[in-house]
Amino acid sequence: MPLIPITSTTDPRLADYLDIREQHLRAGSLASREGAETTFIAEGEVVVRQLIKSSFQTRSVLLTESRLATVRDALDALPPTTPRYVIDQALMNSVVGFNIHRGLLAVGIRRRLPTLDELLAGSHTLVVLEDLANHDNLGAMFRNAAALGGAGCSVLLSPRCADPLYRKALRVSVGLVLMVPFTRSTDFPGDLARIRAAGFQILALTPAAGAIDIGYGEEGVPSSPTGKRAILIGAEGPGLTEAARRSADLSVRIPIAPGVDSINAALAGGIALHRLTPPPD
Repeated sequence: MPLIPITSTTDPRLADYLDIREQHLRAGSLASREGAETTFIAEGEVVVRQLIKSSFQTRSVLLTESRLATVRDALDALPPTTPRYVIDQALMNSVVGFNIHRGLLAVGIRRRLPTLDELLAGSHTLVVLEDLANHDNLGAMFRNAAALGGAGCSVLLSPRCADPLYRKALRVSVGLVLMVPFTRSTDFPGDLARIRAAGFQILALTPAAGAIDIGYGEEGVPSSPTGKRAILIGAEGPGLTEAARRSADLSVRIPIAPGVDSINAALAGGIALHRLTPPPD
């Protein structure tokens, strides 16, 4: 396992790691990020290990010497041509633009997103997220999908959803964004008609009165003839748009205490997956 020592912040090999907090801000809109950027940052041992295990390519790893012992096995799993840069902690902080206590970063290479048809072909459960802009909720939703939906669970993002490969979303998901198939809709909510045509029962998750109460089971929710379900989840606060709700086959709700408006979007998504989808494989 060849290790490459780094001794200067001006080393051109560090270009991917320079001011990584500001890179996201400079990138502009989500559309420009996904269209222009070819890489993403994995931070911390858990996420870096997931990157190395995933089907995404690792371009390089940057770590402090103190982290070598804990991740040597993961580094050994990389192709020998993948650079492993070793750097002093203070120098690393200066390069990335903040105190990176985890002492471990990696650069992953983005790949082409699957088409909607490709995504649906391998899915029995689809989590459809509308305008989820909060990276914490987005990362948690992917973690829910991996834990509660299993191997046949995928995620469809509306055009205005945040970037799931952004550093914070990856961290909150404990790297599971890299394991759950996802794509981004280019016609939302129009794509919901294609999802229905592929045999999915579409359920809109909403706190609105009149929705079917899923309670502690799904007795009140008609079964899906094909066994396939798509669960629509909106942003915290505004929830689903009227157009998305109208496109669903049914509206469902999680019962909560009187006087409480709603619960966290990621929590609601996790409960819905647990109640309304088959047990994970």
